[in-house]
Amino acid sequence: MFCSSSVFVISILHLLVGTWDHCLEPVSHVTARPSPNDILEWYYVLEGSEGTPFAGGYYYGKINFPPEYPFKPPGIRMTTPNGRFMTQKKICLSMSDFHPESWNPMWSVSSILTGLLSFMIDNSPTTGSVKTTVAEKERLAKSSLAFNCKNPTFKKIFPEYVQKYEEQHLSNQPVPEQVSPNPRPLEKTGNSKNHVKQSFPTWVLLLLVSICGVVMALPLLQL
Repeated sequence: MFCSSSVFVISILHLLVGTWDHCLEPVSHVTARPSPNDILEWYYVLEGSEGTPFAGGYYYGKINFPPEYPFKPPGIRMTTPNGRFMTQKKICLSMSDFHPESWNPMWSVSSILTGLLSFMIDNSPTTGSVKTTVAEKERLAKSSLAFNCKNPTFKKIFPEYVQKYEEQHLSNQPVPEQVSPNPRPLEKTGNSKNHVKQSFPTWVLLLLVSICGVVMALPLLQL
């Protein structure tokens, strides 16, 4: 009992460290956050790289870490239709649970997703991959953000992307004629994005407080 509880605490602490590192040193084209209800369940957004058929796309997915993490690899899925991987199916990678023999306990959430993004622009077949045309990938990239914003979990975990979609949607609408000769100027909303960014570290602090309670309770498990 004590042994399994200790492994679980190590797993959570490792993920908390990864959360903090990702927050302080964000990786280009990668955003990842844990579920508010389960630290072992993570959600991510990969932004398509320029010069690829995925440019302009936002690809949402989920990582499920086992209780034995970092000693065992996670399962990786992609939710957004993308033309490279099947949706809602596990993707076979050297850093996923398809290949526990090649798993490195030093790999963090950021390194896992960086590897996934790199493999995404490759054409090598694997379990969970699909073969489509460049035109199809480009079409899916253009519709990706609209697709994601229909997902309640995506809207809850990544509000800044929902805001981005709403801004893009408004920019595509025709500008109405001004009725009043002296229209009231719109209030600036520049602080909204900063507010979203500041809210994420709060999750980390709340999770850290919870884990401290678990660590303090460990001696009781020996009884």
